[in-house]
Amino acid sequence: MSNFVSPDELSDLREQGAPVRVIDVRWRLDRPDGHAEYLEGHIPGAVYVPLDSELATHGEASEGRHPLPSTETLQRAVRRWGVHDGDLVVAYDDAKGLAAARAWWLLRQAGVDVHVLEGGIRGWIAAGHDVDTADESPEEGTAVLREIGDDALSIDEAAAFPASGVLLDVRAPERYRGETEPLDPIAGHIPGAVNLPTMLHLDADGRILDAATVRANLATVGIAEGTRVAAYCGSGVTAAHTALVLDEVGIDAKVFPGSWSQWSNTPGRPVATGDQPG
Repeated sequence: MSNFVSPDELSDLREQGAPVRVIDVRWRLDRPDGHAEYLEGHIPGAVYVPLDSELATHGEASEGRHPLPSTETLQRAVRRWGVHDGDLVVAYDDAKGLAAARAWWLLRQAGVDVHVLEGGIRGWIAAGHDVDTADESPEEGTAVLREIGDDALSIDEAAAFPASGVLLDVRAPERYRGETEPLDPIAGHIPGAVNLPTMLHLDADGRILDAATVRANLATVGIAEGTRVAAYCGSGVTAAHTALVLDEVGIDAKVFPGSWSQWSNTPGRPVATGDQPG
């Protein structure tokens, strides 16, 4: 089954009375709290999910901007959303699925049946479906999660990864090359990493391109079925989207959740610049 559901498919599931919980994960670097936009209009019944506090935790700068939450923290959040064992969770956002993919990546590890809505809230509205403005607070769920973390790399594992696989830097090319760094103290990339921005896999509406095109993009950096792959970005959000895309075409990928925000805040870590892995 695909990792994605269309707006019409989601609408049909809801009309059929399927056990579906929809979560609104609106988050962007320039607007990390999307609650106000959620209140302006969201999929009826959708629960707002604050990425920074429920899909991440907070610590020292050397841990990165979005360290993994504990399994206990994630389980409390999932229950707050009203999720029970066996429920289908559909995540969406208004940023081409980048934030929703963080939910997908964590919940999949936890054993939840989770999917991402194609086109996000804009796709839902464009398909002619209604929105609501209520601040949803459902009855608490009872879901029990599996331990998370097996799909995550530590900083040392990320450093060693290029020796045995392809480490993808999925940020914009100018950040990879070290020409600009708007958020972190050092510009550049992890030595050995290759650049393949996750946005290359999407159309203008944020929908994933056809599988043949995605595989062709991956082949340009040496990735095919069976290749060991890991991804990082600025803080572990966009990299989860790359993991989602790769999984959709049958390729497993690990994620370095600390990403560049952890690497650049850890003294002694080498930095490469330019358009080559280094």
